[in-house]
Amino acid sequence: MTGDRQGGSLRGGARHIGIAGAGLLGRLCAWHLASQGLSVDVFDPAPDAGPCFADRAQPRVGLSPAWTGGGGAADPVWPQAAGFTAAGMLSPIAELDNAEPALAALGWRSIVLWRAITQALGRTPGSFAPFYAQRGSWMLAHRPDLGSAQRVLARLAAAGRSAAWQEAVSLAYRRFLIDDDAIPALGLTEASAQGMPQALSLAQLQAQEPSLAGAAHAWFLPAEGQLDTANTLLALVLAARTLSGPSGPGRVNWHWGERVTQVGEDARLHLHGPGGERVATFDQVIDTRGLGARPDLPMRGVRGELVWLHAPGHGLTRPVRLLHPRHRVYIVPRPGDLLLVGASEIESEDRSPVSLRSAVELMAAAHSVLPAAAEARVVRLDVNLRPALPDNGPRIEVAGRRLRINGLFRHGWLLAPALLQQALQAADLPTTLAGVALDEVGGLGEAPWLHAAQACA
Repeated sequence: MTGDRQGGSLRGGARHIGIAGAGLLGRLCAWHLASQGLSVDVFDPAPDAGPCFADRAQPRVGLSPAWTGGGGAADPVWPQAAGFTAAGMLSPIAELDNAEPALAALGWRSIVLWRAITQALGRTPGSFAPFYAQRGSWMLAHRPDLGSAQRVLARLAAAGRSAAWQEAVSLAYRRFLIDDDAIPALGLTEASAQGMPQALSLAQLQAQEPSLAGAAHAWFLPAEGQLDTANTLLALVLAARTLSGPSGPGRVNWHWGERVTQVGEDARLHLHGPGGERVATFDQVIDTRGLGARPDLPMRGVRGELVWLHAPGHGLTRPVRLLHPRHRVYIVPRPGDLLLVGASEIESEDRSPVSLRSAVELMAAAHSVLPAAAEARVVRLDVNLRPALPDNGPRIEVAGRRLRINGLFRHGWLLAPALLQQALQAADLPTTLAGVALDEVGGLGEAPWLHAAQACA
């Protein structure tokens, strides 16, 4: 990195990369590029790599002991990376209700990639393997809400008939082992369970998930997955440190407390930090700032709320979606007897703490299908804003020596690895991510979110 050097050729020759933003995409990109032997500098306004949970009564609950850094911040509404405030559901089937089939189909590719990424992190000295599982999920509805559930199912069925969806599901099932022990237990075959909700009797649900009670209707969403978001973000930083060591293939420098104010097509980053203003020049720059990309992109923030519960013996083994006419409530089990309860989205850029009404509605919904939640202890109430574009879809943009990836909205964890591979291909950067080549599994198809404004110089 220099203050005045002109960057070299991008095509096939990028060696020094500047990344604006250290959220999910920024960390994943930095770790990957360092593993490919590149030198990377990452800039973010956050004070450090740790989460800045809004409720810090127990700031380290849910964090791996391998992470010895901070777990809180002085400001209760610090604008941290949106990836920390996410339950980590990898749900391509359920997201057909909110996303185009071609976009949701990328989720199957991301599930394959996340498995490889978490395994690679676990093999890296100094890092650890964050929790990852792919055992399907449940979709539930109370008796009065059957009409709403049927409308959701009709939308899923219509979207699932698209060619992009069917190809992605077929390749994911055929080429990679699916860890869904419920598929044979429910009398299903992988062929019959591919990519669509499977209606269950309440007896079947009870046999698989005895902790659930109170719902009148149930469906199984086969092969969906989940991961531990906060610990994955921390593991990426720890693994990048190892890669930056004397025997490592690349290098990552983390510049915390420095905000990127402008990302130029000439590979210049304009920075504002404790030392004032400066400009840094690279061979290529990658903009993953989320809401920080305003006003360059027409971003808006969509509020997400998450309740962390500690419920010893809750017994839940798979994520749950509870369908409701007003909102979709999800309940996600985590290691350490944790349950994460949240709702899909609130159209607001308010970062204030969770309201009484929201907390009561979320916890009452969870208790209505999971009786063990009654004695759960509230560990944390968390709030953040998801970065969304006007069409709620992602955007990959290549212009000069600048690559932009943004607008992951509510699909960040589901789409990030697959979108990153597409973006890296567009920018002529290494695309084999955690040993999974770009053409190794399906789910690519057309990419209307890719905008190659100019060829890379």
